[in-house]
Amino acid sequence: MSIDLTENSITKEVQSTFDGCHDARTREVFVALVRHLHDFAREVRLTGEEWFTAVDFLERVGKITTATRQEYVLLSDILGLSVLVDLINDQSRPSATDSTLLGPFYVEGRPTAPNGADISAGIVSGMPLFFTGRVVGPAGDPIPGARVDTWHSDGDGLYDVQQAERLHGHLAMRALLTTDGEGRFWYRSIAPRYYPVPTDGPCGEIIRAADRSPMRPEHIHFRFHAEGYDPLITMLFRADDPYLASDAVFGVKRSLVVDFVQHEPGTAPDGTVVDVPFQTVDWTFTLNPSAG
Repeated sequence: MSIDLTENSITKEVQSTFDGCHDARTREVFVALVRHLHDFAREVRLTGEEWFTAVDFLERVGKITTATRQEYVLLSDILGLSVLVDLINDQSRPSATDSTLLGPFYVEGRPTAPNGADISAGIVSGMPLFFTGRVVGPAGDPIPGARVDTWHSDGDGLYDVQQAERLHGHLAMRALLTTDGEGRFWYRSIAPRYYPVPTDGPCGEIIRAADRSPMRPEHIHFRFHAEGYDPLITMLFRADDPYLASDAVFGVKRSLVVDFVQHEPGTAPDGTVVDVPFQTVDWTFTLNPSAG
């Protein structure tokens, strides 16, 4: 290893320490990372004080991150990295549903629910929402037995994990369902609402420093797994939402903008009679067959 390194020679010296990587991809990634990281520091003439500020920022991101508060995911989202990775790796065919972000509020330990269940669990109040969906292949053939994760905010724009104390730790507005023999799934919940991404942590400092909007348009998240098909992470956005063109995490795609249809009191799609106004969403999701 060399000594008396200079501003320009140190980059190749650090890169050379990865020459012994047994995995070629690991070497490729870290050599490129060192090059771009060093070029960034040289380009902006990074000061020692700024470096300490950055390290402190990342430390605070780590400290606020929990199983239900993914501040690192949020950081990736607001910097556009999450969408960029999705776009780089999008191998979907024109007939398949577009993918988009997982987001910071996905929870592994979500409850399972039968089709037709009220996934709001009666815990959260709001305008009733009836969702009916279908999962098919590129030719329109139904995919039975597909696992469907769904989750969304409440009518105030809050997820269950953001109000754990009020909900006494119960999860709501999220569930894992399974499609029937015709590829269908359906559930009742409450209509979500647009909301600001969390700004009470380190990521909020970036948003305020940039004087940019923290708002996300109204949406519902979905994650699909089906044997013989590529997994899909996507969401559907309300067509008349005021924040479609200024999503704080850059996740909106035109093909995922749908109608949340408003109804007066009456009979819902599941046959129940609803004595208050309600909304319906009906959508078909198309999965890609797995390669090979």
